Amino acid sequence: MNKLLQRVVLYFLIITSCSLAYSQEEEPQPLAQILTQLEKRYNVKFSYEPKIIEGITIPPLYPELSLEQALNQLKLTTPLYFTVLSTRFIAITPKDHTIERLEEVVVNNYLTKGISKTNNGAIEVDTKAFDILPGLIEPDVLQIVQKLPGVISVDELISNINVRGGTNDQNLIMFEGIRMYQSGHFFGLISAFNPYLSDEIRVSKNGTSALYGNGVSSTISIKNSNKISDKYSSGIGANLLSVDGYAKIPLSKKTELQFSARRSFTDVLASTTYDAYFDRIFKDSELNASNDINTLLALNERFLFYDFNLKFLYDIDKTSKLRINFLNIYNNLDYNQVFTDSDNNFQEAKSSLNQVSYGANATYSKLFRDGLFASAQISYSNYDLDAQNNDITNQQLLTQENKVEDYGLRLDISKTIDNNTELRGGYQFNEVGVTNFEDVTNPNFTSFVKEINRTHAFFGETERYSKSRNTYIRLGARISYFEKPKELVIEPRFAFNQKISDYFRLEILGELKSQSISQVIDLQQDFFGIEKRRWQLSNTDNVPLIRSQQISLGISYNQNNLLVSLEGYYKNVDDITARSQGFQNQFQFVNDIGSYTVTGLDFLINKRFNNFSTWMGYTLSKNDYKFDTINNEDPFPNSLDLRHVANASITYNLHDFKIGLGINWHSGRPYTKPSETQNNANSVIEYSSPNSSRLADYFRTDISAVYNFKFTKNIKAEVGASVWNIFNQTNIINRYYTLNSDNDIVEIDNQSLQFTPNLSFRVSF
Repeated sequence: MNKLLQRVVLYFLIITSCSLAYSQEEEPQPLAQILTQLEKRYNVKFSYEPKIIEGITIPPLYPELSLEQALNQLKLTTPLYFTVLSTRFIAITPKDHTIERLEEVVVNNYLTKGISKTNNGAIEVDTKAFDILPGLIEPDVLQIVQKLPGVISVDELISNINVRGGTNDQNLIMFEGIRMYQSGHFFGLISAFNPYLSDEIRVSKNGTSALYGNGVSSTISIKNSNKISDKYSSGIGANLLSVDGYAKIPLSKKTELQFSARRSFTDVLASTTYDAYFDRIFKDSELNASNDINTLLALNERFLFYDFNLKFLYDIDKTSKLRINFLNIYNNLDYNQVFTDSDNNFQEAKSSLNQVSYGANATYSKLFRDGLFASAQISYSNYDLDAQNNDITNQQLLTQENKVEDYGLRLDISKTIDNNTELRGGYQFNEVGVTNFEDVTNPNFTSFVKEINRTHAFFGETERYSKSRNTYIRLGARISYFEKPKELVIEPRFAFNQKISDYFRLEILGELKSQSISQVIDLQQDFFGIEKRRWQLSNTDNVPLIRSQQISLGISYNQNNLLVSLEGYYKNVDDITARSQGFQNQFQFVNDIGSYTVTGLDFLINKRFNNFSTWMGYTLSKNDYKFDTINNEDPFPNSLDLRHVANASITYNLHDFKIGLGINWHSGRPYTKPSETQNNANSVIEYSSPNSSRLADYFRTDISAVYNFKFTKNIKAEVGASVWNIFNQTNIINRYYTLNSDNDIVEIDNQSLQFTPNLSFRVSF
């Protein structure tokens, strides 16, 4: 044994003996009390669940110990791990449980309380800590996401979220590890995920973990609580559209059942909110198309939606867990019309539109020795959209269906090397089948097409901090083989975060991603023009594999409740199809392959003082198409190109009362005007240069307020009120042109939601 080692051992023995000698002079104290003393002594913060330290008492620690020595002493005298997350935060976990390496939060209250940013660039939302956002009285997951810089819906629909210029189908939306092909109720206006069971919501615009694939834009992951509660909790609530409830029911010390359900009452009672939503969705659809021959005598629509979520938690033993999830989302519209024809005969047309999703998975996880953790998951996701359109005028019955079935198997393994390093890897298999069915009478025509693609993916990444915790880096890659397109794709990803000083941070993110399934539009009136997009798989013919490349550089300043963030990015997406872009101009029926390129700047400033919080977000971007044959390969503005997007909000929180006011503005969306000269003999519209015109600017002001109070000691209540578009501003969100029966050009304007109030009342137990 060399001299240095002898000195270290001798020093350790002296310190330990002094500590034990000091401890023997004092009576044992509760660990909670000792942790409080250490927090004050070393200016640190311990993070733990209170129940894991209950009943633990130890002798006081020697006051001369350093923080590192004190933690070593605690490890020796308690059945706990003490994991240093940063210079200030230390996580405490049981030695017989999984050590969860918590990603370090670099910005708290990113927009408002409950929204944080981590060192890998992801945004996390804690719905339990969520404060308030203007226009929202409930923590609607996909509405919250749209408040982030670089995220918007050009048509206000949750089912059409555009992240940095991408289409909604390019977002990977995961619920408890299940890929979702439907995300909204009311055909896109309301999130289909119950926020009161959601525990972890994570959004990545860039620098996505290698664990995720098959989505070239953003990744949105939603998870319910994964830990068994020690007590029962539940809640019920209602707004002007639906009623809902949830419950967490501990069945034993090792099992728990989580349950949530929501159902609209719009099929029996129409509110002002329902009228505004219905008008927004159906006003310009085929259901409201003018009829020159028949006279409408009666109209009866019946619309309803519901969702159901069940999660079963079973802690088999101290190192093994089983989790089972089930999800059901449903939308239904029955649309009955009574006409008189030219001979004054009564005729009835019954049409219907159904949209339903099922999802299920089972996950088994096991903690092995030395920090090795493994899990296996099987999953199933089913999406089915079908419509039956009874066209009395043309004596035609049209039946359409779009169905997706996704079977998945996933194996994950991770290894904690030390407090600063973790390795992760695994394998994922998915078999996705897409069915498109169409049946028409007069003339008779039937089409049935089913395609299947199998994907094998291996992924791995390493995550490491410097010893000072000032530097963070994550390097990873995903290798995927897509059987149907017969392509092997390698996708490197990285995230880098550097603390420059106490107040400044530098962030660099980059990724390559691919996608084998996308949504296309055959005809604008498909599925009544309400849910006209249908899923389709990539192939070796006319639908290639979509690929993307993105890199971003950001810097942030955070001090004294002031956050200033600036991030520049470059994003390129190749091999998109023209039919996936929803053109309503000269390219509506053109099959072509192209790309779009986005360069942009996201800016955010947030200041909190006293009971106020205010922020402003702004995005400057340029988004251009380039197709192989369309427009002779000359770039032209993307249909989602919003050059300027800004929102500003202020919230006030005093005790149990919260109120928020927000302004949303963006420059006009591109559209294509008809040419000034028309050839009437062609019976088609001649257009000017594609997307060369712009709609008027969009402007909307929202307000919301929530008040919390108690009925009894154990029963809490909440009442909320909100108004979307309080000034009833008329905004045109899309414009296109059609020909009427006289071959005259008709301009069609899709309008945004008008003045839309909502009320809610909730009780939790």
